[in-house]
Amino acid sequence: MHSLAEEIRSFSRARLKRQCTRVTSLSGRRIIETWKGSVVTTVEEPAPPETAPGYVPDTAWDLQVGAIRPDLLLGCQDAAHHFDTLRKHKVSHILNVAFGVDEAFPDLFVYKTLSILDRPDAPLLPHLDECCRFIRQARREKGVVLVHSNAGVSRAPAVAIGYLMTCERRSFDSALACVLAARPAARPNPGFVRQLRSVDADQNQDQNQDQDQQ
Repeated sequence: MHSLAEEIRSFSRARLKRQCTRVTSLSGRRIIETWKGSVVTTVEEPAPPETAPGYVPDTAWDLQVGAIRPDLLLGCQDAAHHFDTLRKHKVSHILNVAFGVDEAFPDLFVYKTLSILDRPDAPLLPHLDECCRFIRQARREKGVVLVHSNAGVSRAPAVAIGYLMTCERRSFDSALACVLAARPAARPNPGFVRQLRSVDADQNQDQNQDQDQQ
């Protein structure tokens, strides 16, 4: 039986089927992200003509920012693009793990941008070291870091959970509880949850080995 680490090392984008993800910004700009084998193609799609859609579109900005720690915040792309919200929460560093979302204020904040796919078969663990280094950098510089993805539901919470687990040695359940308290809408996709739980299992195994050696 292969471990998750071995599966990640043997992961090949060529094994992925053709997938298409559409992200629509509040301005109506549509970004289409298509995966085929090892190639990612990103194009913009014009907004549809203004016809009655049969439903009321939700154009309200999601400016909710949850505080996991006073210097570790969680939100979505709307909050990351709203200067007054960033200023209100004294944000100095922004960790962007969305796809197709630009850095809104590159001259005003310290950014780290990692394009992570919100797919159950997308590797998350290989990105955690870089995310953790950036969060630790922000804390060393006495800053406040906002972690955000497109909706702030799957990728950003998964990264925040991974940080709490790897840097603060929390269990998955404890880290998840902290993230849900800060952002109740958080729902990491099942693949991310499996990967994070594997970290939990590895940490428990290490602790048991340490105890056996004492």
